[in-house]
Amino acid sequence: MFAAHDAGSGSHAPGIVLNLLSSLHSTPVSMNNPISASRPRPETFLEPEAALERVQALYDGELEYLRRHFRAFSEGDMPEGRVRAFYPYVGLATHSFARVDTRLSYGFVSSPGLYRTTITRPDLFDHYLLEQFRQLVDNHGQPIEVGISSTPIPIHFAYPDGIHIEASLTADRLRNLREVFDVPDLALMDDSIVNGTHEARPGEPRPLALFTAPRVDYSLHRLRHYTGTSPEHVQNYIIFTNYQFYIDQFVLHAHATMADPESGYDSFVEPGNRETANIRHGGAVRGEALTRLPQMPAYHLKRRDGAGITMINIGVGPSNAKTITDHVAVLRPHAWLMLGHCAGLRNTQRLGDYVLAHGYVREDHVLDADLPVWIPVPALAEVQVALEQAVGEITGLVGWSLKSIMRTGTVATIDNRNWELRDHREPVQRFSQSRAIALDMESATIAANGFRFRVPYGTLLCVSDKPLHGEIKLPGMADAFYRSQVDQHLQIGILAMEKLRALGLERLHSRKLRSFTEVGFQ
Repeated sequence: MFAAHDAGSGSHAPGIVLNLLSSLHSTPVSMNNPISASRPRPETFLEPEAALERVQALYDGELEYLRRHFRAFSEGDMPEGRVRAFYPYVGLATHSFARVDTRLSYGFVSSPGLYRTTITRPDLFDHYLLEQFRQLVDNHGQPIEVGISSTPIPIHFAYPDGIHIEASLTADRLRNLREVFDVPDLALMDDSIVNGTHEARPGEPRPLALFTAPRVDYSLHRLRHYTGTSPEHVQNYIIFTNYQFYIDQFVLHAHATMADPESGYDSFVEPGNRETANIRHGGAVRGEALTRLPQMPAYHLKRRDGAGITMINIGVGPSNAKTITDHVAVLRPHAWLMLGHCAGLRNTQRLGDYVLAHGYVREDHVLDADLPVWIPVPALAEVQVALEQAVGEITGLVGWSLKSIMRTGTVATIDNRNWELRDHREPVQRFSQSRAIALDMESATIAANGFRFRVPYGTLLCVSDKPLHGEIKLPGMADAFYRSQVDQHLQIGILAMEKLRALGLERLHSRKLRSFTEVGFQ
């Protein structure tokens, strides 16, 4: 989740595990007259709850230290040196291979050694962290070490709820900001761990999770910007769509759900953090809706356990698809789906037919540097079954009859919306060779980033036009199609998510998504 490959503070605790950990700790970067909070000794815990409590205490202390000094700085007090605070870390040292249930895809490290992860926002990720700690302790029989790392917390990230740091400073203070406080450093936010390209230096701990703490903080702030809602509201089951029509229907569905005390959902959050409670909780409405929607507005049908459904309108194009999934991934959702429209490539398809993707032609190009196109993006059985079952239950069709409205096949994703306006014989030939049955601009990107980030993924599209067969998307045709098909398509997606939720984490998180040198955290 928040893997860091930095070294932490010095350790003086006794024991074999602590001696191994302390031997690899480094000291903070030296600088002129650095000012920092006290650096307590690392502690070890066999109880996940106690480890999390310690992480929270360290994190809170570091943030309060930064905030106190920033308040003084913004009021005109210049500190005598550079003010620094640091992320907490958790570490695991093991001398033997884990004896684990091999059906599990996470919760253990691949080989003996020292592993380290920096942590941010333990208040937001408390349930997630407890599960990771529990699995590691159970599988390895070793304690979790908690201490202060040497990765500095940028002053901007000391305010998780969002604050425009620069707005509170005079021009003179603004010029001195970087001299006094750490600011976001892109060198600490790369995706080398998740991309499988990170190589630990000799004597350096190996990563325990996929993202560094600064990378997580960066994405949390970007999510607030792009979606218009706080990341605290994002649920573990996420539906992406490329049309506002789906969002409009989701809003209607969500408000109807809030009027049903037996729905299992507790509240509904719209952009601006406007939250409507379920009628069994009084039905109160808090907050104001935004008058201007953000770039990729998000809507959250919430459950108290976080296992509700978030829906995000990502707009059109692979760039948006990559951008939002790059940031949502740090929340470690349990599954994400793409529901949207596509061009049908077969004459036998009809407008309104469904396409269940089992493979992808990746001509979106936005992920080529992170996930080369020669890497296959496999279909995940659990997601495929849930989607097919949901289509059958919502439409009332089964078996051979279901094939009359749904095809399983390859989806081609491209980055040129107007591919039809060039000599299209060459792309059509490639699509035919790949056996593609549908064409869109987002699905392969979302699936590929799901594969890359170890997030279970799936795609169910609806044929809205057939450009190769004279049925192009015109306003009259589109309006009739939207009225008749969007609600059914959305209901299928919601039901599929509820089926995935019922599977449980152990079955949903596929081993297909994990490498043979994988991090321990899910």
